[in-house]
Amino acid sequence: MLVDFLAAGEQVWTSLIDAKEKTVDLETKEGVEELLALYERAESDYLSIPILQRHLEFLLGRHEYYSGEILKPDDLGDLFSTSWTRAAITEVVDKGVIHLTKVLSSHHEVTAVTELQDSIQVFFVARLGQAHTSTLPSIISISPSLTRRYAIDSEDTMEYYSSFTTNNRSPAQYEVLLSTASKVRDRTNKSFERREQFEDALGLSATLQVKSNYSLDDYARYIAYERRARNPDLFVMTSVFERAIAEAERRRFEGETGSEEALRIFWIGFVDVLQRINEAGKDKEFAVYRRAVRSVPICGEVWARYIRALERHELGAQVSDVYNQAFSTGLVQSDVEQVVPIVLAYTGYLRRHEEGDDILLAIIAVLEGGIDIVRKGAYTLCLSCLVFSSNTASKHGDPKLRLEKYLAAIYDQADLKDEVISVWEAVVKCNKSSYLVWTSYVDTLIKYQQLEKARQVFLDIHTKNLDWPEAIWEAWTNFEQMYGSIDGLDQCLDKVEKAQYQVTLRRLKEAEKSGYAMSQAAAGEQYALVAEATATLTGTDPAMDVDTEVPQVRGTKREADDEPVMTHKKVKIEQKPQPLKRDRENSTVFVGDLPNGATEEELTSLFKDCGNVREVKITQLPQALVATVEFSDRDSVPAALTKDKKKLRGQEVAVHLAWKSTLYVTNFPESADDGAIRDLFGQNSAEKALELHGRELEPHHSINVFISNPDRKKERTDQDANDREIYVAGLSKFTTQADLDKVFKTKDALAALDANNFELKRRRMAVTMADSRVRSKSRNTTTESGLSRAADIRNRSIRIRNLPANTQEGLLQQAIEKIAAVKRLEVFIDQNEAVVEFENAAEAGKLLLRTDPILFRGNTLQFSEEGPDSVAIRSAAPPPKAGGLFVPRAATSRPRAGLGHARKPLPSAHSQAHPSNPKNTEKKSTTSDQGKGQDDFRKMLDG
Repeated sequence: MLVDFLAAGEQVWTSLIDAKEKTVDLETKEGVEELLALYERAESDYLSIPILQRHLEFLLGRHEYYSGEILKPDDLGDLFSTSWTRAAITEVVDKGVIHLTKVLSSHHEVTAVTELQDSIQVFFVARLGQAHTSTLPSIISISPSLTRRYAIDSEDTMEYYSSFTTNNRSPAQYEVLLSTASKVRDRTNKSFERREQFEDALGLSATLQVKSNYSLDDYARYIAYERRARNPDLFVMTSVFERAIAEAERRRFEGETGSEEALRIFWIGFVDVLQRINEAGKDKEFAVYRRAVRSVPICGEVWARYIRALERHELGAQVSDVYNQAFSTGLVQSDVEQVVPIVLAYTGYLRRHEEGDDILLAIIAVLEGGIDIVRKGAYTLCLSCLVFSSNTASKHGDPKLRLEKYLAAIYDQADLKDEVISVWEAVVKCNKSSYLVWTSYVDTLIKYQQLEKARQVFLDIHTKNLDWPEAIWEAWTNFEQMYGSIDGLDQCLDKVEKAQYQVTLRRLKEAEKSGYAMSQAAAGEQYALVAEATATLTGTDPAMDVDTEVPQVRGTKREADDEPVMTHKKVKIEQKPQPLKRDRENSTVFVGDLPNGATEEELTSLFKDCGNVREVKITQLPQALVATVEFSDRDSVPAALTKDKKKLRGQEVAVHLAWKSTLYVTNFPESADDGAIRDLFGQNSAEKALELHGRELEPHHSINVFISNPDRKKERTDQDANDREIYVAGLSKFTTQADLDKVFKTKDALAALDANNFELKRRRMAVTMADSRVRSKSRNTTTESGLSRAADIRNRSIRIRNLPANTQEGLLQQAIEKIAAVKRLEVFIDQNEAVVEFENAAEAGKLLLRTDPILFRGNTLQFSEEGPDSVAIRSAAPPPKAGGLFVPRAATSRPRAGLGHARKPLPSAHSQAHPSNPKNTEKKSTTSDQGKGQDDFRKMLDG
C-alpha cells in the first residue's frame, strides 16, 4: 500500500482502521496485535486527536468488556488487564498531551479532548477505590503526570488526585504531594498566559473557518516566538510544530495552494530545533527525521539535514542507505533545488569521513550522477492524483552551477586539467545562452593558459543571443588587454561594436513586436467588452410583430403611475492613450571610463542631442568613475550609443546599454537607509547581486532581489483597476444601496456607462469612468481637527527651501524622518524646494521649533509653513534674541465681524500711499513704530 512509503492523514487511516476492525478476530492475540500495530502506524505519521480518542475508546472498551461476565480467552494473555491497560493508556496520553491546551483549533477537537479527559478520569477513579497495595506506586506515578498535563481547566482532576492521596497516603505525604502538584499547575498556567495571544489567534482562525493560509501564518508566528526564547521549551516547541504540521497536512489533502511549501518549512524547522536543543535526544531526533521524509519525500533540504545528522552522530553506516532512499522514491528528481542539496550533503560526508585511494573516484561518481539527474530528470509521482509521469528537472541543468563548480574543483585538486575543461565543455553544450556558463568556461581556459582556444570561444559567442552579452564583451575586452596584441584589441573592439549594434536592433524589434502584440490584445479585449455590454443592454433582436396596435398619441408629460424606464445614450468609447511609464531598464545607458571630476551637467550636455535626459547619476567606484544616464523615452537609447568613444575632458568614454542593470529590491530591514543599501550592493554587478536574494539581513527577514522588469506590472491584479470603477453623480437622497445594485450588479464598468442619464428615484444619474487624478468635491469636509481637509493638510505641511540640485525624494525623506514622522514628501527640482506633509501638526512643530540647523548634502535647509496656494506664511523658529523668543506683536488687532458688526475692509495700497488725513497718518505711524508693550497688554485685560 501507499501508506507503507508515504505518510497519510487521519482521513486515510480512519478508513483503514474501519476495514481492519471488520476483518480481524479480536478474540485472538494475533488479531488484537495487528489492530494495535495499525493504530501505532496511524499515530506515528501526524498528530490526530480523533485517532487517539478512538484508540483510547478501544482500550477502555475491551477492558470493560473482559472485566464483566465475559471470560477473557487464554490466548490474549496479559492483554487488556488492568496493569496493561493503564500502561497503554499512558502511552496514548503521552502522544496527545501536546494538543490539550486551553484554546484548540476546532470544535470537534474540543469535544474529543473533553471526552478523552472524561474517559481517563473515569477509568482511574474507578480503580483508585479498588487499588491494591502493589498497584499504588504505578497509580501515584501516573496521577501527577495527568495533573501536570491537564493543569489548565482541570479542577476535577485536582479533586480526584486530592481524594486519592487523602485516602491512600499519610498526612505528611499528602501535603508534599499536593504542594508539588500545585506548583506544577502554577508553572503550567503561567507558561500558558505568555502564549495565550497565539493560542487565541489559532482558535479564532478555526472558529471563523478561515480557509486561507491565515491559520498557517499564525502557526509560523507562534513558532518564531518560541524559537526566539532565551531557553526554548522542548515540550512547547514540540507541541506547536506537531499541531502546525498536522494542520498543514490537512490543508494539503484538501488541495489548498501553498500548504505543501508550508509543510516543508515546518518539518525543516522542527528538525533544526531538535538538533539545537540537547535534551531532545538522538532517538527522538531520528524518529522525527523518519517521519519527515515520509511526509515530504520531495523536500531535498530535509534529506540533506538527515544525512548531516547521521554524520553528526557518527552513524556513517546509514548515510549511503539514506542517500539511496532519497532518490529511490523518484520524487526529488523533478526539481533542481531538491536534488542539489542532497548531492552536496552526501559528497561532503564522503570528503570528510571516507579515506583511501578510491574516495576521489566515489566523489566524482556521485557528482556526475547528480549532474545527470539534474539534466535528465526521472519519473515522478503526483501525490494528489497517484499518477506516474516523466518529468525533466531542467534541460539546462542547475542555473547556479553548484554541482559543476564542485566537480571542477575536485578535478583541479587532483591536477586533472583536461577533465576540468571537459566539465565546462559539457555544460556549455546543455546551456548555450547563459553568460555565466561561458565566462566560467573561458576563465578555466585562461587559467590553464589555453589562450588561443579562449580567444576562439570569444569569437564564436560574441554575436550569440545570450542572456547578458555585455558581460561577454567586457570579458573579451579585458582578455585582449591583458593577453592580446594591439591588433587583437582593435579587432575585438570592432567586433564588439558591431555586436552591440546588432543586439540593440534585435532588442528594439522585440520590444516593438511585444508592444504591438499588447496593443492588439488590449484592443481585442476592449472590443469584446463593448460587444458584451451592448448585448447585455439591448438583448437579442426581437422578431418583427406586425399585429401590434398603434399607440395612442398623448402629451409629453409622464403619468404619475408610470414606471421610470431606462433611456439609452450612445456611449462614445475612445481608445485611452497609454499612460507614461518610467522604463529605467530600457531607457538607460551605462557610461564608463569617465575622467575624474566629471559632473552631471557635462554628461547632460553630451547626451542632450539624443533626447530628453531624465536623470543622471554619477557613482565613484574604488577604481573608476561611472554613471548612468536615463532618458524619458527608450527611442533615445540608439542615438546615445553612438556617443561611445567620444571624448569628455580629453578622455574617451565608454557607452553601453544598461541591460539588466537595474534591481528591484523588497523586504529589506526597516532600519536600512540609502547608505546601508549602497554598501550592500555597491561592490556587485546586477547579476552578481542576485546572489543576495533570500539572504537574511535580520533573523527570519529574507531580502528579495530581482532584475527590474517594467512589464511585470501588467501581471498585477490591480493593473486595470481604474477601468473597473465608475463615478455616479446626481443621485436622489432616497437612493439606497439595493437600488444601485439592481442597476449595476450585472454590468462591468464599460457596460455601466450606458446607464448614464438613467432616471432613478425621479432623478437622472450621471455615470462616468472614475479618475483617480480628479480630486473629490468633498475635499473641504471637516476633519477630526475641526479644520477643512485642505486646511488640515496645510496645518501639517512645511516647505523646505535651499535644497541641493537634483535632490532625491527618498534621501531627503530619510533625513527628515530622523526628526519627525513624515506622511508624504514631494520635491520640486526646478525650484530646489520640497513640501513635506507630516502625520500631525505636532510632528510639523518639531521641525519649525528646531533651532539647530539641518545640513543636507552640504546645504543648510530652510523651513517655513505652507500657506494657501503654496505661499510660505511663517518661517521656522529664529535663533533666540536678547529680548526672548516670545516678543509681543506690534500689529493692532482687527475688529471681529458678528451680530451688529460689519468687518471693515482693509485699507488699500493706494489709500496707504496717499492718506487723506496727514495727522492721523502720522499718529498711526508713530504707534505702529513704537508697538504696544506689556503695560498696554495688562491695561487691556483690566478693562
